[in-house]
Amino acid sequence: MNVSEGRKGKRKTSEVTDPAEVYQGDEPIVRGEVEIDHLEDPDGDLVTWEMCSGKRKVISHSFESAHGWETRYHAMNTISGIAKFIDLKTFSDPVNGYLLDDNCVFGVEVFVVKNTFKEGCLSMIHDPAKCDHTWKVTNFSTLVNDKYVSESFGCYRWYILLYPNGNSDGKGNSISLFLGLSLLSIAPGTKLLAKVIMRVKNQMNGKHIEYKDCNLYGPRDSSGLGRTRFISLAKLKDPEQGFLVDDTLIIEAEVTLLGMVLAKS
Repeated sequence: MNVSEGRKGKRKTSEVTDPAEVYQGDEPIVRGEVEIDHLEDPDGDLVTWEMCSGKRKVISHSFESAHGWETRYHAMNTISGIAKFIDLKTFSDPVNGYLLDDNCVFGVEVFVVKNTFKEGCLSMIHDPAKCDHTWKVTNFSTLVNDKYVSESFGCYRWYILLYPNGNSDGKGNSISLFLGLSLLSIAPGTKLLAKVIMRVKNQMNGKHIEYKDCNLYGPRDSSGLGRTRFISLAKLKDPEQGFLVDDTLIIEAEVTLLGMVLAKS
């Protein structure tokens, strides 16, 4: 393995003569992972990395985590990667240049980002409190605004944010749903650790579409966390699917409060 160190980080390349064949479902793929076998910082640093393969052609992926285009390595998380890096058919075709003479080259670039997060104290709730809300959106076909907000619910004033014609990459093809938290519900610097379930109810067969997440919510997240492509407009408006009945859409949200993070002064 060759190692070169530059101003931005370290680059490593490794030649593999017998790549393993991995399957995702019925489809053979090449899987890429990055493992850190030694950590000098017990708290872990944020790192950004790219993996690439090939001699004449290069394919690269950046790993996107909850923190953006970064992931945190620490004692409990020493491996991160991409399950479906490149399909095996494309990888094995010599015309594409990734596998030549039964040899391939994998490389990785790691950029260490110093920790800039403020320290906080997480207090877990032994008996988690749960609140839920059902929002019936009537006359859906007549909605003209970009977004609509449900009534607030729960002691921390959660709310559902609906974009009936989509938002961001869902605009024009899906509805977008987010769960928001009132700016006035908690003190600045405080975050809530919550388990969230949002669903669009199927009013015919009970096969609902759900979004599940466990995340930290704070005042800066007032715009909501959720999905830009919750359900396609074509599927939603198909009368045989059962999501829109009598021009009424039913949205449910369940929030279980697991803990609270208080910023240290």
